[in-house]
Amino acid sequence: MLKPISPDSSIFYIGVDDTTIDLFENQYPVPHGISYNSYAIRDEKTALLDTVDPRATERWLEQAAEVLDGTAPDYLVISHMEPDHAGSIQALAERYPEMTLVGSAKALAMLPQFFRDLPRNPTLAVKEGDVLELGTHTLHFVMAPMVHWPEVMVTYDSTDKILFSADAFGTYGTLDGGVIDSEMNVEHYWEEMLRYYSNIVGKYGNPVQRALQKLSALDIRTICSTHGPVWREYAAKAIDIYDRMSRYEGEEGVTIVYGSMYGNTEQMAQAIADAAGAELFAVSDFSGSIADYDRIAFGCSAMGDEVLEEDEFEPFFASIEGDLSGKTIALFGSYGWGDGEWMRNWEERAKNDGAILVGGEGLIVNETPDDEALEKCAALGAELVKE
Repeated sequence: MLKPISPDSSIFYIGVDDTTIDLFENQYPVPHGISYNSYAIRDEKTALLDTVDPRATERWLEQAAEVLDGTAPDYLVISHMEPDHAGSIQALAERYPEMTLVGSAKALAMLPQFFRDLPRNPTLAVKEGDVLELGTHTLHFVMAPMVHWPEVMVTYDSTDKILFSADAFGTYGTLDGGVIDSEMNVEHYWEEMLRYYSNIVGKYGNPVQRALQKLSALDIRTICSTHGPVWREYAAKAIDIYDRMSRYEGEEGVTIVYGSMYGNTEQMAQAIADAAGAELFAVSDFSGSIADYDRIAFGCSAMGDEVLEEDEFEPFFASIEGDLSGKTIALFGSYGWGDGEWMRNWEERAKNDGAILVGGEGLIVNETPDDEALEKCAALGAELVKE
């Protein structure tokens, strides 16, 4: 898809949708596909920013050629070497052997590891604070290691106040003809952003915070990520989500309380909490008041003759049932035998208490949750905090 995203039509989106992929990075379900975003700046010097996954190389090269209109790009700016963004570098370099490859020193050093027969294009290693003059546009480079690869850098166009943010602020989901947030319905992308952050970036909270501190000095009016919509109207919201998630701060008014015998329900609870941005408590550690929360997820393993764990969790849940009326709740847990009768009974009990059950039913997993089960947990967490 080719679409101008700057006021003077000098910056273009040239990314592609992938509707055929089932698992992102061979482990995370993407039922709505994913976009591989790439951008082009036409000026006195022309720059392309990132390539796309090898699955989409030919389509992307056609779009790049269209925006180049018979000319050769002067630069390819490489944010990082992850294959879904760097996977078409060799094909582009073969087509344009005079094009300069721009990246951090670490990124350029990694090129031979990914491409054995890479043409001998000129290279330009940039560091924190370096700039690249294209003419009207000036690119500033900011190093963002471990968000979420060690060589990551982001690029800021000080002319149009656009941040090319690599994977930061990305989401799952194809764009389906849209690009800029203000021109499309982005409601479902917020859930996909939480899921993407939890899956891909979540464990790198401290590096994300360091990057956000650097970026806070910039006047950012548009964010161009390598996945998902271009954030303009909601750029501040996207930054706020990353700030909150990377601080590991809970979503206000949301909590997760669980009981786990063998650690399986605990794994589910952690995945739900990560996606919801919520506080997480083992039932033995919870000392707050359920009345203080609007949205709660309760997790408990099936025990004995398919009942809630009787020593701690059952007494706890019985004690707070009077506070559940009108509250949005989720139920989840693991089991080793039976057919889920404990969850069906629990669902009925919660509904009789006046609770609003997310999805209308609880989420159950047999024994240890696999990747697919953890994805369902993440989806439940995202749904729990959805307005």
